[in-house]
Amino acid sequence: MINNPITQLEQLTLTGASKNFLKETARWAKFLAIIGFILIGLMLVFAAFSTTIFDMAAKMQPGIPDNLGLIMAITYLVLAIIYFFPVYYLLQFSNKMKKAISTKNDETLANAFEMLKSHYKFIGVFTVITLSLYVLLFIVSLMGAL
Repeated sequence: MINNPITQLEQLTLTGASKNFLKETARWAKFLAIIGFILIGLMLVFAAFSTTIFDMAAKMQPGIPDNLGLIMAITYLVLAIIYFFPVYYLLQFSNKMKKAISTKNDETLANAFEMLKSHYKFIGVFTVITLSLYVLLFIVSLMGAL
């Protein structure tokens, strides 16, 4: 019998210590997801009231653009939408991991790891996009300084 990596992985088993680590990871993931959803809620509340807040600020402090409230509202709505997906994936990972460990279901375990993969993939792609925008901003600012 040939021992190729695929055959070895198919026979992977979780030890008691591994299960405990995964349970604890799932608990922390749920905690972080709940905090994430609370922050998303705060972003949405701020987006809802930002036009009022910045309109009042513009009346008190000359020089603040009139449409700053609308710009801030749109910005916070976009950020809340973007932030929703990794937080959702993290919550799904937590719920599915807890279920997989309690039911000892391999398919549920695979689904939990799929959610964790989606979470990290989203964070990775978002990081690459953000770093690319920083590099582009740096290049544009250098061109403007010349």
